[in-house]
Amino acid sequence: MIQLHDVDLKLLRVFATIVRCGGFSAAQAALNAGQSTISEQMTHLETRLGVKLCQRGRSGFRLTEQGVAIHEATQRLLSAVENFCMDADVLKQHISGKLNLGIIDTTITDPDSPIPRTTQRFVSRGHDVHLNVYVGTPAELEERVLDGRLHLAIGHFPIHVPGLLQAPLYQEALGLYCGRRHPLFGSQAEGAELLEEVGAGRIVVRGYMQQYDLEHLGITKAAATVDNIEASAILIISGAYVGFLPEHFASQWVKSGEMHQLAPASLRLKSPFDVITRRGVAPPPILQAFLEDLAASARKTAKP
Repeated sequence: MIQLHDVDLKLLRVFATIVRCGGFSAAQAALNAGQSTISEQMTHLETRLGVKLCQRGRSGFRLTEQGVAIHEATQRLLSAVENFCMDADVLKQHISGKLNLGIIDTTITDPDSPIPRTTQRFVSRGHDVHLNVYVGTPAELEERVLDGRLHLAIGHFPIHVPGLLQAPLYQEALGLYCGRRHPLFGSQAEGAELLEEVGAGRIVVRGYMQQYDLEHLGITKAAATVDNIEASAILIISGAYVGFLPEHFASQWVKSGEMHQLAPASLRLKSPFDVITRRGVAPPPILQAFLEDLAASARKTAKP
């Protein structure tokens, strides 16, 4: 059985950084080390473990089968070490360590989002913490919370995943939009007339909310699928597609005349934002503190 020492944890962190960056060269800045030093560290780690972790050279960087398994085990180990350090801080009556937060894209312009208020409230407590923020798709966020890379994530999660705790947070207002070059631009049509015209054209939907979008339009098939809001906006602003966008995000293009909101009175949706954490794991103090601040900020934002 391999006995781990401090130097092994350091080498495993180097390995995790190399994989995250996608290779030795790309990891130099993150590790503040030259490629020769990084190569020596990886050789040392492979010798300690007795397996070849990756292929590197002119063909590029690629993990071996053993490397994939070791990387997954490394993620679990480093997450456990981090949680231990945070739990140990309770003995000092002091919250410190890293909090890994995941968020879906384009929430910055949403006045109903409690995230900015929560962040300000959290850091004003004076905690000795380092906040890591990852922006990704709902599927990526769920995966990272499940495997421990994220402590929590905030976004749209329409399918409840076993192993995750999911709690409602707030709602985001969405409207149906077309670009300036689209035939429906400027249309004041409503009801069945509008839906018929929309259905005859190209529809772009969010992959993670596909059925939700299509059902509200009475359509069974989309012409394009995206995994983030920015991609949807690109297609809509081209004038070739119609689709739903958050009103706070689309307003900048409506004001500039690049987009038009269709039937704002009847085709206005509310998409739920939830917060997810890993089920069956006691939240470390730093996560518990953030969740408390998040709940308080959400209540304050929701007040009329």
